[in-house]
Amino acid sequence: MYFYPPVIRTHPSAMQFPAIPGIQVSTPVYGKNSPNMESPLSAESAPPTPAPRNHTPSPSPRAEARELRMEEKERTEEDPIYLSLLSEVSVFVEESAEDASEKAEEKAEEKAEEKAEERAEREAQRQLLATEELVYTERNYLRLLQVCNCTIRSNLQKLQPQLPNLDSMFLYIEEVIDMSGRLLSLLDQKQMTPHDPLFLETLCDAFLSLSTDMESAYKEYLVNYNTVTALENSYKQKDALWTEIVKVIKSSAPEVNAASLSFFLVMPVQRIARYPLLLQTVMKHTEPGHPAYSLLEQTAHTAIALNCRINEYKRFREVADKYKKTETLTIRDKMNRLNSHSIAKKTARLSQFIKHETGIAPKLVDEEFDALEGFFYLLENGITVLHENVETYLDHLQRFLNCRPEEFDLDMDGERPAICYKEIITALRQWILPTFEKRMRTLVHKPLCALRELLAGPRNLISKRLDKLLDYELIEEKPSLSYDEQAVANTYKTINTLLLNELPQFNGLALTLLWGMLGAFSCLHKDLAADMEQLFQGFTQQLPHGSLEPNAFWEWAECSVQEGARRLESLCWNVKDQLNAPIVQPLSPGSQKRLKVLTDKHGSGKIYQLTGHVVGSRDLDLSLNRGELVAIISEMDTRGDKRRWLVDAGGPRGYVPSSRLVRYHQVTMDPPPSPHLITTMDHAGGVRRHSYTPDVRRPSYTPDTPQPLLVRTMSMTVPCLQVLAGYDFRARSSHEVSLRAGEPIRVLEPHDKKGSCDWSLVEVRGQRGYVPSNYLTVMPTSTTPTAPYR
Repeated sequence: MYFYPPVIRTHPSAMQFPAIPGIQVSTPVYGKNSPNMESPLSAESAPPTPAPRNHTPSPSPRAEARELRMEEKERTEEDPIYLSLLSEVSVFVEESAEDASEKAEEKAEEKAEEKAEERAEREAQRQLLATEELVYTERNYLRLLQVCNCTIRSNLQKLQPQLPNLDSMFLYIEEVIDMSGRLLSLLDQKQMTPHDPLFLETLCDAFLSLSTDMESAYKEYLVNYNTVTALENSYKQKDALWTEIVKVIKSSAPEVNAASLSFFLVMPVQRIARYPLLLQTVMKHTEPGHPAYSLLEQTAHTAIALNCRINEYKRFREVADKYKKTETLTIRDKMNRLNSHSIAKKTARLSQFIKHETGIAPKLVDEEFDALEGFFYLLENGITVLHENVETYLDHLQRFLNCRPEEFDLDMDGERPAICYKEIITALRQWILPTFEKRMRTLVHKPLCALRELLAGPRNLISKRLDKLLDYELIEEKPSLSYDEQAVANTYKTINTLLLNELPQFNGLALTLLWGMLGAFSCLHKDLAADMEQLFQGFTQQLPHGSLEPNAFWEWAECSVQEGARRLESLCWNVKDQLNAPIVQPLSPGSQKRLKVLTDKHGSGKIYQLTGHVVGSRDLDLSLNRGELVAIISEMDTRGDKRRWLVDAGGPRGYVPSSRLVRYHQVTMDPPPSPHLITTMDHAGGVRRHSYTPDVRRPSYTPDTPQPLLVRTMSMTVPCLQVLAGYDFRARSSHEVSLRAGEPIRVLEPHDKKGSCDWSLVEVRGQRGYVPSNYLTVMPTSTTPTAPYR
């Protein structure tokens, strides 16, 4: 092993070696005049002397070093003592270098440890600051929300006139305040500060335990925040009102110096988004080896997922709010909305729908959604029918309360029963039935109306889903979608997912409410029966048959009720016989025009009339009024349901319930005139079309009474006539009679009870009833001169 630096810098003969016993080493001494060494000072101070021409230059230092190494090599090969000394020196130098490197490494390790400790202290300090910031800002956030909800809200409620929809501004804020208060209370229960080692673990446990409730509270608040901004903008439209609002805000919270309600109400929106940032900051300054690091990481991920779910819920609600609105547009508004894009879109939808119905293109089938949709429509129909029945029930109850039979003399045996009956009726009208009606409207009718209004939103969403499904099917098979097409696909998927997630919940809640209202209806009647029983117990001994045994009493009551029902039925028939004149309302010019168009297009046999109002509740349903005329196109819908008929309403086509349709007999339209129909004149000179009086008698005239010329002329020329049925007519009620064309008829009265000539009382086949006058015709039977028919 060679140690080159000492050899290069000094000559081997100049090296100092330790003394070895028995060996003498001569060390040459170099002086000023030594040929091998020069003084550095003399070399620097002496000027350079030019070399003689014949002078040989001295070797360079590199050459000298090379020569010295060669000499050293030769000496080491020849001198073993020198070789051993040189090895000892090399070992000594190597040991010194190893000691120096170990010391350097120890110093570096110490410095690294110091730096790691300093970095750990800095990270711990930053972690503490981040944790303190989270807790401090949460307390300040809770304090400002409480000031807004308690102080500012109460002061705004005192303004006159009162602010419209003020409670909508603070909707769901109490739930948010409750969540923040619960989070801080969980931290305060442990009675720890952020300096405690277990505080971070406590904070994470508290946040994770409240994450589900926090999501429920904040997602509803964020959805309602659009309403908050809209209301605040409406307040700003009135300068005087907004000035008062700002004054109340500044006086209620002077330390904040806020100038609007949105300064406070936007805080929950900002706070829920800051939770992930604050937790990630704490996790950033927490060592992975910290005991609570994994829990902190889980909490941060939970906060991020919570925000994602809230944003997705908000997006779904925005789509639902956009498409569930029911707009009442005029024809002008609809025309203004027409453009090339909307026309192309609706044309494509119609084309796709026709392909589905004709089987040209397959329809995208979703059995789960179809089941939910069918149950929804079934539930909607049940709610609608129940709503109509309850309204009818309340209307009958109100009519019963308006009747006052106690004010009339009652045909009862004895004076005491009549007095008891009047007292009972008075108690019913003033106490029992009004209370019953009020509870019925509060517990049944009002919730039923609210539930029926809630059906409009899901119904519109289902309808919009069908439209978006048709759009989606047109672009489903494309390999790449444009931005607009991707938006269409996203809209359909959003509506479909929203309905699949929330329609079962809506159906379940609606069914629960429906059962609850039916239960309330039953309980109210049970209470009514109990009140009636309590009322009648005081009059049991004073009323007739009060002393009977229960079985005998109920037998008597049943017989009395049946007898009363028979008498009532007989009375109804008598009233029908007395007031059996069918009232035919004249058609308006518009209805007459529609009737003519429908008759020319579909024929008279297809014309039907609505017996009641119809409100469209499903897709392609029509909303029509009572008495409108329609033409039947198909007596079933596309699914084969015969309860919905496809009709033509003189323009729009759609479905109406078949139970609301009745065949229309065109009784107001005159049939083709008969060539034998004769017009006569009565005594007063009034013109009449014909006379049906069977017993024809010549009027007696005195010489002083001048006969009308027309009567004198026709008395010799009018033949004997017979009344026949000109058309088939089917009776629609008990006071009408059916006719067959060509059938002889005996006319009893050429008018009804009210004097209308549109109907005639006739006798045919031994039956009497009314028929339309214009369904009758007169035919001559002989040419014998006779008196004029009257």
